[in-house]
Amino acid sequence: MVDVAALEDAILAGERAALARAITLAESRRADHREQAHRLIQRLLPHAGGANRVGITGVPGVGKSTVIDALGTYLTGLGHKVAVLAVDPSSTRSGGSILGDKTRMARLAVDPNAYIRPSPSSGTLGGVAAKTRETMLLCEAAGFDVILVETVGVGQSETAVADLTDFFLVLMLPNAGDELQGIKKGIVEIADMIAVNKADGAGANAARAAAAQYRSALHILAPSSSLWSTPVVTISGLTGDGLDAMWSKVEDHRARLGAKGLIAEKRRRQDVKWMWAMVEDRLQARLRHDPALKARTPMLEAAVGAGELSPTLAADEIAKALGL
Repeated sequence: MVDVAALEDAILAGERAALARAITLAESRRADHREQAHRLIQRLLPHAGGANRVGITGVPGVGKSTVIDALGTYLTGLGHKVAVLAVDPSSTRSGGSILGDKTRMARLAVDPNAYIRPSPSSGTLGGVAAKTRETMLLCEAAGFDVILVETVGVGQSETAVADLTDFFLVLMLPNAGDELQGIKKGIVEIADMIAVNKADGAGANAARAAAAQYRSALHILAPSSSLWSTPVVTISGLTGDGLDAMWSKVEDHRARLGAKGLIAEKRRRQDVKWMWAMVEDRLQARLRHDPALKARTPMLEAAVGAGELSPTLAADEIAKALGL
């Protein structure tokens, strides 16, 4: 039995071992662990919410880990405490965890003012992201004032991370051209900033040219807020060039929108959305683990597949079994 009050005190004191234990508790599938985690998070809520929450995504090969390692190190050098969390929907299929999280971010891994945590290794994307949100709240209560949420997978994970954070950063490669055509419009629409990485050495000119193309492309999209137009910057995760200017824009966004109450409003919408994500996750868990449903579902699937039962009637039977 976990002493929730003692764990709360240890987290507020900044004890990393207590934070790790609390996160493991929140990620557990055991009902008693989840109940204890919920009580702990509820007690810690008044101490959470103060961090600058930044989501980071990028195309494969863009150098996300290098950028996050460099940015996190830059921020700890300024006196910030940085937590790096990851949302990885690919792990929901393989059952594996993100490989080499700490080896990919060598400097942050040994930085006493940084904390790196991968996403849970199983569950639906909504469930993974909901657990990442709980981890974020625990990290904030432990004193971390910058939360970097990395999307490791592809597809819906970008939207999931955007719905977890205050600011969404999209990293791009310097060779715009065909890549510009391949950018999903939806991802660009939710971006608060685009940063062209690898703007160093021979790639510097190409990065500047790509940035100009991205700026032109953004002109055709209406800004998400009258207070903010999506900037495009060039950076180098390898050398650290441009990271200071990039971060100043993140802080400018927080100051502008925060002054109008828009950050708080966005977080309230996110809270409601993740409430429903957790409801859906629990319904999925019932479907996977309820003994009667597990025994009945294959027969229903076979009957529907054979044309012997309509999908509507099969769905009705499952819904009734769930008490809906």
